Amino acid sequence: MYPFTHINADSLASATAALGTANTQVIAGGTDLITYMRLMCSPNPPTTLVNLKTISPSLDYINVDSSGTLHVGALTTIAEIAASSVVATGWNALAQAALAVSSPELRNQGTIGGNISQKPRCPYFRFWGNQFPCLRKGGTTCFSLIGVNRYHSIFGPDGGCIAVCPSDTAPVLVAMGASIVTTVKTWAAADFFVIKGEQINSLAANEIVTEIQIPALPANTTSTFLKWSFRKAIDFALVSCAAVITQSSGSVSAATIVLGGVYNTPKRATDAETYITGKAITTSSADSAGLATKTTALNTALPANAYKAQIAKTMIKRALLNLPAYTT
Repeated sequence: MYPFTHINADSLASATAALGTANTQVIAGGTDLITYMRLMCSPNPPTTLVNLKTISPSLDYINVDSSGTLHVGALTTIAEIAASSVVATGWNALAQAALAVSSPELRNQGTIGGNISQKPRCPYFRFWGNQFPCLRKGGTTCFSLIGVNRYHSIFGPDGGCIAVCPSDTAPVLVAMGASIVTTVKTWAAADFFVIKGEQINSLAANEIVTEIQIPALPANTTSTFLKWSFRKAIDFALVSCAAVITQSSGSVSAATIVLGGVYNTPKRATDAETYITGKAITTSSADSAGLATKTTALNTALPANAYKAQIAKTMIKRALLNLPAYTT
């Protein structure tokens, strides 16, 4: 493992000040960062880690304000979100996504801020000792494009890279129109998730996530999250799907469908959204909505991972059929 210095920050201000030093990163649950450092897979690893769990006031909370907006502190554990009756009642897809994350032990330790700030899971990026200096680490080659890519993007590369976003909660936050509050600004979730070197987010070097805000869903709107992976636990999504659907008089009046595990960032399934809007959700219409996305994905999928397009189609279909129908 890389050697590092560990600092317990007592406030956000002191944590931000510490980040002004080169090669410094924050740590909370550490479920992703410690693995990354143990593999010594980066050419420029952090030499100082700033612990956020010691700051006061704590960023571990879940509450709803008078406008109905859900506020989740960045240090709230994934387990707390999964078990929250408040989250399950108004923002069910987020509770489902949290419960789908890894194992009970890691959900107890990992935080929502960390879950949306993970580094890529590509085996070339994570290979021990930085033996594959890929594009994301300042190199000139995406080794997955010329090597093993059966788990990678089916919607083509972003900036030449085809590693996918590993976060289970990220598609839900995008689908629900969440905001990511940091010490610098408030990001729309759709803008927060980007390729930025080794990151899958827009954070600057001295920027810390402090809170997730999700507005109350409109009337007659329900949400769901489904995940498909080879193992039922302790596995990253091969494909996941978050759907937020508004129904009126038996048909869909608004739809946001976001896929995970299929692109560098959470991927809006706009073809599926367009198809299902104005229609009643039936087995046939849900299947056709998924097919619209599958057809688009197959245009850019690689020979080894094209099978994921069929899984994406099926996940969209299942997500739509998993929602209750409204007749009002």
